[in-house]
Amino acid sequence: MTVMIYGAACSSTRKAKEWFRKNNINYIERNILKDPLTVPELQQILSRTVEGTEEIISTRSKVYKELDVDIDSLPLQELLTLIHKHPRLLRSPIMLDEKRLQVGFHIDDIRQFLPRKTRERQWLQWRMNYLPMTEIVK
Repeated sequence: MTVMIYGAACSSTRKAKEWFRKNNINYIERNILKDPLTVPELQQILSRTVEGTEEIISTRSKVYKELDVDIDSLPLQELLTLIHKHPRLLRSPIMLDEKRLQVGFHIDDIRQFLPRKTRERQWLQWRMNYLPMTEIVK
């Protein structure tokens, strides 16, 4: 499994890369400022979101405020073209593999990229360390 990391050179992207390195998970990084996502790539990402464009657009970004555009009123193709032209509209990083998508670095959520066996082993270890023995025996 290889995870794609789309992002700008920011602290969240650096944290994500470091987390993948520490957990021995292969990733491919793409700086979206130097190599913006294409409209089809943006469509692929959107197809995996739960909240649509709200999940991937950074409404706190400088470029979002400067553009002063009502994003909700734009037809989808126009919005995707706008994002392609202004990649800083995207939250960073956007990480995806064959099954999963995560937008932004969140230490608890990123664990979804760990192999199932690793997550199970970590969960059992946590239970052994933090639950009283009587709870484990039940």
